[in-house]
Amino acid sequence: MIRTTARLLLREFRADDWPAMLAYQADPRYLRYYAWTERNEADVRAFVQRFLDQQAEQPRWRWQLAITLAATGELLGNCGLRLDAPGARTGNIGYELAPPAWGQGYATEAAREMTRFGFLELGLHRIWAQCVAENVASARVLEKVGLRREGHLREADWFKGHWWDGLIYGLLEDEWRANTAAART
Repeated sequence: MIRTTARLLLREFRADDWPAMLAYQADPRYLRYYAWTERNEADVRAFVQRFLDQQAEQPRWRWQLAITLAATGELLGNCGLRLDAPGARTGNIGYELAPPAWGQGYATEAAREMTRFGFLELGLHRIWAQCVAENVASARVLEKVGLRREGHLREADWFKGHWWDGLIYGLLEDEWRANTAAART
């Protein structure tokens, strides 16, 4: 599967994507909001292999795509839409970017396209997401895409020596359609 936006090409992962992914996943800035304290070649190869395995699932119910610059092919990160179960009409969205690509609207652009894919092509009723509350930039991406904050999970995850709050976001198909129509006018 390939999805295109104004600046990005979202494509299926390839086995040789691991070095570019390792380059950003080993960055301490990237690791800040993850339970991982480090990433190595074996970790990232297994991570990419999981996405390759998902591509072959029948029926397919998880789409984790590489985010690349359309002009150069440079891998910037990934964005995914995962049904809650095979055949479900609800799913969750997630994304990650290399720190040098932060703040340029790429995550919003990729998440917006995956949301469009979910509602228009998969016929989803609801798309939801969860992020670490302290990750203000990630929460802002979800809001720009149209998801609304539905909940605040206090001290929901323990990693790196302390408890982290989580935020739950959601968007219904009819809300997405209304937002899309309003943006066109």
